[in-house]
Order: sequence, then C-alpha cells, then structure tokens
Amino acid sequence: QVQLVESGGGLVQAGGSLRLSCAASGRTFSSYVMGWFRQAPGKERAFVAAITWSGGNTLYADSVKGRFTISRDNARNTVYLQMNSLKPEDTAVYYCAASRRLAVAGSNSYQYDYWGQGTQVTVSS
Repeated sequence: QVQLVESGGGLVQAGGSLRLSCAASGRTFSSYVMGWFRQAPGKERAFVAAITWSGGNTLYADSVKGRFTISRDNARNTVYLQMNSLKPEDTAVYYCAASRRLAVAGSNSYQYDYWGQGTQVTVSS
C-alpha cells in the first residue's frame, strides 16, 4: 500500500512558477512509476507528466512540454513537478499518482494504482 500527499499548490500570476511535491509512504516507492495529473473545473482528469523509477524515462503532455519538469528523489520518497511560465489554463487540481504495473512512463490514468488527495493550483491572468 502506498499513500501519497501533495503539497506546494497555491495562487500565482501568469508567467510565474510553482513547485509541487508528492511525498509517498511505502518501502517500494523507488520501484513505482510516478505521474502527475490535473483536473480543471468541468473537465476530465488529464495527464501532465510521468517518470520511471530511475528517472531515466519521462513523459509530458504536449501542453506542458518545455515548461514543466518532473523529477524524483527516491531517498526522500518524493516526486516533484516544477512548473514554470504558468498560464491561466494551467489552473486545476493537481494529483500525484503511483503505478506498480508500469515499466515505462505512462499517460493513462487507469494504469495508476494509488492517488493523492490533490493540491489546487490557480494561475491568475
């Protein structure tokens, strides 16, 4: 069993930056593929980024490529999402997720087994 707790959300102006963190419990964290998803009001949950256990394979949604960076620190059981050049359309609740089944970074939410409670990111124009 893995428990995930996100932090770092908040209100920021367009063009600003935020760094989200996701702290995971569980001794097998380092073997899981980790992902970030987001859900804006009235929209479906959407993939943002994912990273393999070694950090050697990452995947990004086209909408965030070049602006967001996912990374992980297995010693701290933490995954990060650095978000730069934020836009109002990035406003959403951001969720951290863990997959014990994936071998490479994946973008489908059904492939993830554990989810955090979410953290709100609001970007003002």
